[in-house]
Amino acid sequence: MTPEELQAARDRVVPDVVAGGLRVLFCGINPGLLSAATGHHFARPGNRFWPVLHLSGFTPRRLAPAEQQELLAYRLGITNVVARATARADELTAQELVEGGRILTDKVERLRPQWLAVVGVTAYRTAFNERKALIGPQERTIGRTRIWALPNPSGLNAHWTAETMAAEFARLRAAAESPAPDDGTQR
Repeated sequence: MTPEELQAARDRVVPDVVAGGLRVLFCGINPGLLSAATGHHFARPGNRFWPVLHLSGFTPRRLAPAEQQELLAYRLGITNVVARATARADELTAQELVEGGRILTDKVERLRPQWLAVVGVTAYRTAFNERKALIGPQERTIGRTRIWALPNPSGLNAHWTAETMAAEFARLRAAAESPAPDDGTQR
């Protein structure tokens, strides 16, 4: 892909991979230029989303970005906080992230996945005004949908290795495989 082709993908939208009845709806920050150019989420070769998804046990084999539709067979989906593609996530404004959180909330209310997994705790903090949120399950819910903040799988996130990231994704997988508590209250 040429630099010109990548730049032409700026501000494009990558369609969601979603359906009703999802166990987990993974939510990226926003598409990168390669994702926008190819139409596939987490398409940059250095992004660890696809390897970590497999290492954590969500998928029986490592899927390629072009195989993203196969996620639906595992009751998994992908969306983004902000739809428009940029070269870097830091090109987004706080206002865009907050508006994206509002749009995401509407989407989750419509699709009602068991879990919303935001891959990028900093984006989650801004989008949902949860300044002290940490990696892991969150107190906040959207209807009955629970929320889990995951580390950003970007290759630029040096604080997390593929192995430590896979361990956190596996914690979410275990929670998503457990029966939901039926305490009679609406979440």
